[in-house]
Amino acid sequence: MKKNVGPLDRVIRIVIAAILAILYFSGVVTGTTGTIFLILAIVLLLTAAFRICGLYSLVGMNTCKKEPEE
Repeated sequence: MKKNVGPLDRVIRIVIAAILAILYFSGVVTGTTGTIFLILAIVLLLTAAFRICGLYSLVGMNTCKKEPEE
């Protein structure tokens, strides 16, 4: 699968994931909403780590810089 998550996008995903995880683990958000926040944080971290976003693939979006053609 082709990478479609750029460097700035990765940083934003990691920051949002950290915020969601902090809200969950500090007890600010609990119950179903807390579980959703935690799952979303995990998904954001995985997409940042592997640089592949399934939703981006579906809509044809790409935030990676294009490599120069030879």
